[in-house]
Amino acid sequence: MRAITVRDRKTGIDGLALTDLPHPHASENDVIVRVHAAGFTRGELDWPATWTDRAGRDRTPSVPGHEVSGVVAELGFGTTGLTVGQRVFGLTDWARNGSLAEYVAVEARNLAPLPADVDATVAAALPISGLTAWQGLFDHARLTTGQTVLVHGAAGGVGSIAVQLAREVGARVVGTGRSADRDTVLGLGAHGFLDLAADRLEDAGQVDVVFDVIGGDILDRSAALVRAGGTLVTIAQPPTVRPDDGRAVFFVVEPDRARLADLARRVREGRLEVRIGSVRPLAEAAAAFAPEQRVAGRTIIRVCEE
Repeated sequence: MRAITVRDRKTGIDGLALTDLPHPHASENDVIVRVHAAGFTRGELDWPATWTDRAGRDRTPSVPGHEVSGVVAELGFGTTGLTVGQRVFGLTDWARNGSLAEYVAVEARNLAPLPADVDATVAAALPISGLTAWQGLFDHARLTTGQTVLVHGAAGGVGSIAVQLAREVGARVVGTGRSADRDTVLGLGAHGFLDLAADRLEDAGQVDVVFDVIGGDILDRSAALVRAGGTLVTIAQPPTVRPDDGRAVFFVVEPDRARLADLARRVREGRLEVRIGSVRPLAEAAAAFAPEQRVAGRTIIRVCEE
């Protein structure tokens, strides 16, 4: 099969290449997915799991990409709940070969059925962004109706979904970003917007929840904005500055089949917009990792036609 691989950690993005790999093996409780579309995270070449397996052994050449949509092509021993030919989407394991390939082996429990009327490219943009937004807002920060949430990077993949989910439960939402993001963020339902380059972060006032995807100085300064009993939640880095009378949580997204199905249902019903900025073929996936290739919205790789 064809796949995007990387062999040497030192080469970084320059080491990404389209190569031929053996067809993946379906272990117990796995499925083999024929990949229709795949999502990736530009920073994943810095993740230790890209280079070693769970036992710390070198696993190069590695296939990046951890969001997938496609069709079940094969079932591993003991696999239940899915059938050959079924449309699915979800997360691949961090420490195994990923979705930038024509086929990928995935634990069945990490996949959800994909409705026929949800496009494969939309589905491939949903797992990490959608699950991260949901888990950050509701599982970790316990956001509820009437509270105020400050969403950093509100026009991005995670932030744009967080804005919509928070607004839907009746929270007051303030988004942050660059000046060019203002109309997008307000159009997604945010009640207010702060330009991180021109406005004072402190103008957001006291909030119940800060959802951070940026880290660094923005994360540190945000701790002071959390009112008593509130939560600062981040996916960027473990926080070094914590709210005086609140919680600080750093987390990594986890697979959740039931929540994936719920997110897909929201997309079908028009209650959730997934922002896709570019769809590129597998042959261009390596180039899409370059920082200068960033676009407004997610870049999704179309691997095989449905």
